[in-house]
Amino acid sequence: MIARWQQGRPTIETLVNERKLERVPANRALADEYLSQAAAHLATSARAQGEDPVGEFQLAYDAARKAMTAILLNQGLRPTSKGGHVVVGEAILAQLDPPHGETFRPFRWMRPLRNDSEYPRPDRPTATAGDAEEARRCARQMVAKAHELLDVMPSFGR
Repeated sequence: MIARWQQGRPTIETLVNERKLERVPANRALADEYLSQAAAHLATSARAQGEDPVGEFQLAYDAARKAMTAILLNQGLRPTSKGGHVVVGEAILAQLDPPHGETFRPFRWMRPLRNDSEYPRPDRPTATAGDAEEARRCARQMVAKAHELLDVMPSFGR
Protein backbone atom coordinates (compact mmCIF):
# COMPACT_ATOMS: atom_id res chain seq x y z
CA MET A 1 0.00 0.00 0.00
CA ILE A 2 1.12 3.56 -0.70
CA ALA A 3 2.07 5.48 2.45
CA ARG A 4 0.99 8.98 1.33
CA TRP A 5 -1.02 9.98 -1.71
CA GLN A 6 0.89 12.55 -3.77
CA GLN A 7 -0.94 12.96 -7.07
CA GLY A 8 -3.16 16.04 -7.00
CA ARG A 9 -1.93 17.05 -3.54
CA PRO A 10 -1.63 20.79 -4.39
CA THR A 11 -5.20 20.83 -5.74
CA ILE A 12 -6.56 19.02 -2.67
CA GLU A 13 -4.68 21.34 -0.31
CA THR A 14 -6.13 24.35 -2.18
CA LEU A 15 -9.66 22.91 -1.96
CA VAL A 16 -9.20 22.33 1.78
CA ASN A 17 -7.84 25.85 2.26
CA GLU A 18 -10.83 27.25 0.32
CA ARG A 19 -13.12 25.17 2.57
CA LYS A 20 -14.57 23.30 -0.41
CA LEU A 21 -13.23 20.07 1.08
CA GLU A 22 -12.67 19.33 4.73
CA ARG A 23 -10.45 16.85 6.48
CA VAL A 24 -12.34 14.25 8.51
CA PRO A 25 -11.28 10.93 10.02
CA ALA A 26 -10.81 8.39 7.23
CA ASN A 27 -13.85 6.12 7.33
CA ARG A 28 -13.82 2.87 5.35
CA ALA A 29 -17.15 1.72 6.77
CA LEU A 30 -18.88 4.89 5.58
CA ALA A 31 -17.15 4.61 2.20
CA ASP A 32 -18.48 1.05 1.87
CA GLU A 33 -21.97 2.28 2.80
CA TYR A 34 -21.79 4.93 0.07
CA LEU A 35 -20.84 2.24 -2.44
CA SER A 36 -23.77 0.10 -1.29
CA GLN A 37 -26.10 3.06 -1.78
CA ALA A 38 -24.59 3.69 -5.22
CA ALA A 39 -25.27 0.09 -6.24
CA ALA A 40 -28.85 0.36 -4.98
CA HIS A 41 -29.37 3.60 -6.93
CA LEU A 42 -28.14 1.91 -10.10
CA ALA A 43 -30.46 -1.05 -9.58
CA THR A 44 -33.44 1.23 -9.01
CA SER A 45 -32.54 3.31 -12.06
CA ALA A 46 -32.37 0.18 -14.21
CA ARG A 47 -35.73 -1.10 -12.92
CA ALA A 48 -37.35 2.21 -13.92
CA GLN A 49 -35.87 2.07 -17.42
CA GLY A 50 -38.25 3.57 -19.94
CA GLU A 51 -40.65 4.94 -17.33
CA ASP A 52 -38.92 8.06 -15.99
CA PRO A 53 -35.80 9.18 -17.89
CA VAL A 54 -35.10 12.16 -15.61
CA GLY A 55 -35.47 10.06 -12.45
CA GLU A 56 -33.39 7.26 -13.93
CA PHE A 57 -30.67 9.73 -14.83
CA GLN A 58 -30.69 11.40 -11.42
CA LEU A 59 -30.30 8.04 -9.67
CA ALA A 60 -27.39 7.12 -11.94
CA TYR A 61 -25.83 10.53 -11.32
CA ASP A 62 -26.18 10.07 -7.55
CA ALA A 63 -24.57 6.64 -7.86
CA ALA A 64 -21.58 8.20 -9.63
CA ARG A 65 -21.31 11.01 -7.09
CA LYS A 66 -21.51 8.60 -4.15
CA ALA A 67 -18.86 6.32 -5.66
CA MET A 68 -16.46 9.24 -5.94
CA THR A 69 -17.39 10.56 -2.51
CA ALA A 70 -16.66 7.09 -1.09
CA ILE A 71 -13.07 7.40 -2.32
CA LEU A 72 -12.74 10.78 -0.63
CA LEU A 73 -14.27 9.57 2.65
CA ASN A 74 -11.89 6.63 2.67
CA GLN A 75 -9.06 9.17 2.41
CA GLY A 76 -10.39 11.37 5.19
CA LEU A 77 -11.81 14.06 2.90
CA ARG A 78 -15.38 15.28 2.61
CA PRO A 79 -16.99 17.86 0.33
CA THR A 80 -18.49 20.86 2.07
CA SER A 81 -21.62 22.78 1.13
CA LYS A 82 -19.30 25.42 -0.35
CA GLY A 83 -17.69 22.85 -2.64
CA GLY A 84 -20.87 20.96 -3.41
CA HIS A 85 -20.97 18.31 -6.10
CA VAL A 86 -18.46 20.16 -8.29
CA VAL A 87 -15.62 19.62 -5.86
CA VAL A 88 -16.19 15.86 -5.80
CA GLY A 89 -15.32 15.56 -9.47
CA GLU A 90 -12.52 18.09 -9.21
CA ALA A 91 -10.86 16.29 -6.29
CA ILE A 92 -11.15 12.84 -7.85
CA LEU A 93 -9.80 13.92 -11.23
CA ALA A 94 -6.91 15.80 -9.60
CA GLN A 95 -5.86 12.60 -7.86
CA LEU A 96 -6.74 9.97 -10.45
CA ASP A 97 -6.40 11.46 -13.93
CA PRO A 98 -4.24 9.84 -15.14
CA PRO A 99 -4.64 6.87 -15.07
CA HIS A 100 -8.37 6.64 -14.32
CA GLY A 101 -9.64 9.78 -16.02
CA GLU A 102 -11.59 7.83 -18.62
CA THR A 103 -13.63 6.29 -15.82
CA PHE A 104 -14.32 9.49 -13.87
CA ARG A 105 -14.37 12.24 -16.53
CA PRO A 106 -18.01 11.52 -17.54
CA PHE A 107 -19.06 13.19 -14.29
CA ARG A 108 -18.23 16.46 -16.06
CA TRP A 109 -21.18 16.08 -18.45
CA MET A 110 -23.44 14.37 -15.94
CA ARG A 111 -23.37 17.13 -13.31
CA PRO A 112 -24.67 20.01 -15.47
CA LEU A 113 -27.31 17.77 -17.04
CA ARG A 114 -28.41 16.71 -13.56
CA ASN A 115 -28.79 20.37 -12.60
CA ASP A 116 -30.74 21.16 -15.78
CA SER A 117 -33.00 18.18 -15.11
CA GLU A 118 -33.49 19.00 -11.44
CA TYR A 119 -34.13 22.68 -12.13
CA PRO A 120 -35.58 22.71 -15.68
CA ARG A 121 -35.67 25.80 -17.83
CA PRO A 122 -37.25 26.21 -21.26
CA ASP A 123 -33.87 26.87 -22.89
CA ARG A 124 -32.08 23.79 -21.44
CA PRO A 125 -32.78 20.13 -22.22
CA THR A 126 -33.45 17.63 -19.46
CA ALA A 127 -32.15 14.06 -19.35
CA THR A 128 -33.42 11.65 -21.99
CA ALA A 129 -33.67 7.86 -21.92
CA GLY A 130 -30.35 7.75 -23.79
CA ASP A 131 -28.73 10.00 -21.22
CA ALA A 132 -30.01 7.76 -18.44
CA GLU A 133 -28.59 4.65 -20.11
CA GLU A 134 -25.20 6.27 -20.67
CA ALA A 135 -25.15 7.60 -17.10
CA ARG A 136 -25.88 4.10 -15.76
CA ARG A 137 -23.03 2.68 -17.85
CA CYS A 138 -20.60 5.34 -16.63
CA ALA A 139 -21.74 5.12 -13.01
CA ARG A 140 -21.32 1.32 -13.02
CA GLN A 141 -17.70 1.82 -14.07
CA MET A 142 -17.16 4.44 -11.37
CA VAL A 143 -18.60 2.18 -8.68
CA ALA A 144 -16.43 -0.74 -9.79
CA LYS A 145 -13.29 1.41 -9.89
CA ALA A 146 -14.08 2.91 -6.48
CA HIS A 147 -14.30 -0.61 -5.02
CA GLU A 148 -10.81 -1.32 -6.36
CA LEU A 149 -9.33 1.97 -5.20
CA LEU A 150 -10.54 1.80 -1.61
CA ASP A 151 -8.06 -1.00 -0.99
CA VAL A 152 -5.04 0.82 -2.42
CA MET A 153 -5.47 4.54 -1.78
CA PRO A 154 -4.26 5.58 1.66
CA SER A 155 -5.63 8.29 3.87
CA PHE A 156 -4.79 11.66 2.32
CA GLY A 157 -2.79 12.60 5.39
CA ARG A 158 -1.12 15.88 6.15
